[in-house]
Amino acid sequence: MTPATLLLIDANSLIHRAFHALPPLTSPDGTPTQALYGVSSILLKILKESPPIYAAALFDRPEPTFRKKKYDAYKAQRPPAPDTLISQIIEAHHLFPAFGIPVFEKAGYEADDLIATFAEKFKYEEGIRVVILTGDMDTLQLVEDPVVAVRALKTGVSDTITFDEAGVRAKYGLPPSSLIDYKALVGDPSDNIKGLPGVGPKTAAELLQKFGSVKGIYAHPSDLSPGVKEKFSAHREEVTLAEELVILDRHAPVEIGSLESLRLAEDDAQTLAYFEKFGFQRLTDRFLKRNDPPPIETSTSRPPKKPERAKPASTQSMF
Repeated sequence: MTPATLLLIDANSLIHRAFHALPPLTSPDGTPTQALYGVSSILLKILKESPPIYAAALFDRPEPTFRKKKYDAYKAQRPPAPDTLISQIIEAHHLFPAFGIPVFEKAGYEADDLIATFAEKFKYEEGIRVVILTGDMDTLQLVEDPVVAVRALKTGVSDTITFDEAGVRAKYGLPPSSLIDYKALVGDPSDNIKGLPGVGPKTAAELLQKFGSVKGIYAHPSDLSPGVKEKFSAHREEVTLAEELVILDRHAPVEIGSLESLRLAEDDAQTLAYFEKFGFQRLTDRFLKRNDPPPIETSTSRPPKKPERAKPASTQSMF
């Protein structure tokens, strides 16, 4: 029996990706809308090609998170978000419900922590497969065959790639369970997490393949080269802090409710009204044609088409 999908959407990452990937777009009254348009287009594609039974959109909050309280420089290098982006993040709290998708957020926690919490709660429900839709790779640590997969946007917002455990190993040379240790070593520049100076992705992967974890590395100092041993000794506190920052909280105190409360509640009139509000005519046309059968070729006078080059099985076009 094919499992029912619970789609967990990293709302902020999708909005940011769409905002920066698409040219400026405004509604008839001048409201900035390119991020709303991009996210709506992604949802139309997902809901047509692989419709979930259950779904939730998870948002960041503007308040300082527990990571910021632990490490004041967390994400400190990021410039302030422009007002045109902030307004669309706020408006997106109405976008997802227009698709029948409930919205969740919790002060002090990031969307990724809520995703981890939802996944932890529902991944072992009988007949359920959790799919995380995101614009970054931070939730790959949650991948677990066969119950949790990550569907991440590739360059821009046109295609996605789905990661199972084999996909994570192919990308990093490590299982998902080692990615916390991996990021603790290499750091995460996007979040201003330093990691271990002088240890890059290749060295980190080799060390973890050999020792299994950061703790395993520290337990075998005599097996390290003098240079690597010195780095680990001198920066143990930084590595420990990085590990604490990159691990996702799977028990965030957010009110979730039952799985049934997350059932996708599509309402065509509601979705079309949202598109009309912002002048999304192309999306309206796509939405109205989403159930049309593919055209049937009736002419026999045309030359045969050249076979198209097949796309990788793990990649899906979003537009």
